[in-house]
Amino acid sequence: MSELSRAERRQRTERRILDTARELFAQRGFERTTIRAVAQAAEVDPALVMQYYGSKQRLFDAAVRVAEPPAGEAGPEELIEELLGSLDVKLGELPPASLAMMRSMLTHPEAAASARGVLGRQIERVGRSLPGERARLRAALMTMIMLGVAVGHQLLELDELRDVSPEDIARLLRPCLQALSEG
Repeated sequence: MSELSRAERRQRTERRILDTARELFAQRGFERTTIRAVAQAAEVDPALVMQYYGSKQRLFDAAVRVAEPPAGEAGPEELIEELLGSLDVKLGELPPASLAMMRSMLTHPEAAASARGVLGRQIERVGRSLPGERARLRAALMTMIMLGVAVGHQLLELDELRDVSPEDIARLLRPCLQALSEG
């Protein structure tokens, strides 16, 4: 078996640092996660973390970067089902990047700016799928409802949301989202 090249070892180390940072930012938020803690958990020197990422802020930005949803245009009904279909993820095991962003967006200005960017793109995509007037406002309301459910479940751990299946929540939300989608 051949040994890993220097480039492959570097990529693995960088990926291990980033995965570790995602986990720590998701558990602790931005303020309580340190470069030293990331380095220790990733079993590397703190200077190596700085060499790869340059600063805690740049490490955070890389850690919370999430894939954008597909750009395809959906009609209002498909859009509602897509949003409700995401409840399984929002109420299940969220990706560490999403949890890190949610945990940090209300206390860290740069995380808030990143969240606004991600949410703004989602609102724009949802708004393009809605007919009628004030589509962007209605898209923002639909997006914030879904975010609120995720925050209530994941961060606040509200019993009323944690003790109910995603299907039951979807059944109750569907008429609300349909009313907003119709304009």
